[in-house]
Amino acid sequence: MPVMKRYNAFTACLLLVFFACLLWLPACRKTAFISGKEASLSVSADTLHFDTLFTSTGSVTQYFKVFNNNDRRLLISEIVLEGGTPSNYKVNINGFPGPSLSNIEMEANDSLYVFVTVTIDPTTANLPFLVEDSIRIRYNGNERWVQLQAWGQNAHFYRSALINNDTRWTNEKPYVIIGGLAVEEQATLTIEKGSRIYLHADAPFIVGGTLLAQGEEQDSAKIIFQGDRLDDPYRDFPAAWPGIYFRENSRNNVLRHVIVKNAYQGIVAEGPSVNANPKLKLQQCQIDNCYDAGIMGIQSAIEAENCLISNCGKNMQLLYGGHYRFTHCTVAAYGNTLIAHTQPVLAIADFIDRGDQVHTADMDALFTNCIFWGQGGTIENEVVTVKKGNGPFNADFRHCLWKIKTHPEHTVSSGMIENEDPIFENTDAKKEAYNFRLKEGSPAIDRGLDTGLTTDLDETPRDSGLPDLGAYEKK
Repeated sequence: MPVMKRYNAFTACLLLVFFACLLWLPACRKTAFISGKEASLSVSADTLHFDTLFTSTGSVTQYFKVFNNNDRRLLISEIVLEGGTPSNYKVNINGFPGPSLSNIEMEANDSLYVFVTVTIDPTTANLPFLVEDSIRIRYNGNERWVQLQAWGQNAHFYRSALINNDTRWTNEKPYVIIGGLAVEEQATLTIEKGSRIYLHADAPFIVGGTLLAQGEEQDSAKIIFQGDRLDDPYRDFPAAWPGIYFRENSRNNVLRHVIVKNAYQGIVAEGPSVNANPKLKLQQCQIDNCYDAGIMGIQSAIEAENCLISNCGKNMQLLYGGHYRFTHCTVAAYGNTLIAHTQPVLAIADFIDRGDQVHTADMDALFTNCIFWGQGGTIENEVVTVKKGNGPFNADFRHCLWKIKTHPEHTVSSGMIENEDPIFENTDAKKEAYNFRLKEGSPAIDRGLDTGLTTDLDETPRDSGLPDLGAYEKK
């Protein structure tokens, strides 16, 4: 071959190699590990916080992400849970169980997940206590830390339990109920002021005998029934637990300064009273954020004073007749992202459908100095009545404020305020912030009858001559 041709061929090969190298070098740089301390690594959270957890029940899973912010691969020497295997915390690093994982190769501009759970071991402490640990990330001679913090709480645990003799619950530790609890017909359960009862999603609270739950006006002295998920966002979800159910033979139940919240049905009372007392007496109680009914009476006998029933799917349902007395109660619902306001706040009926049969019973209901109001939904009549039986149907409203388009049938009323906004202190549905105390200028101020009740839900003295409507007296 002539020299010139060999030279041209050689030059062409060099050019091909040169351009191939130019194309290959960026890929080479991306596949090579960055090794200097200047390597950039970030995490999505410096601390994982776990809200109050009950001993031995475990937690939800939280996570953070680790980001390789470089345009070259990064070799993480180790991700390690500092407490090791004995730690209350458990980690899973990109699908591999901990407590540690070494020599983790991360592609350029890639990320990985670190999942964390925690189980609190029992201690002798009755008050909440802090459980801490940390996760260390080592790479290129650098270290990053993620702190882990959880509040633990000891508790009394009941699993699918029966109470078959007189029992008293004290307030030194919460009560956690899993699988449900039933108070047998011959038993009385007394709950001390300040007690906290947390119920799992599968845990109805069933009363066949008697429940005496009597708190006091201070927040720390109220008795609270709620779901056992205390982590965001679940702590405020409705239908977190089934509810409290008073069976047909239950009797002499008294709830005072009790809060029932986030249930599927807050309180259900079935069957008439078995003696001269109401089956259920509610005083200064709050039933809130229940997915279905806040209070449901089924041919029952309920007496309620100074109670707030708020933001439930069906705030109050009185069905299949019964005997009811509601005095100075606020029944209000505002449509929000958790519960749409598509049902009236009060429904009264003298019947119930069971299969293909309709059963009816006499209805006797009296409402004095109450507020029935709703907004942010599709309801024009916040009080509805339906009569199907041939027996008496007495629904008497005295000095109440209600929102109605048409007057409910089979009712009598006097001294009513119609379709005037009660002007509550705060009803911000977007922020889920509600305060149902009356604001200055409310039409419900000084419009009530003297019923003999001397205080309101807050134990604020009521005006003896012209009390305010609803559960709260304007100070």
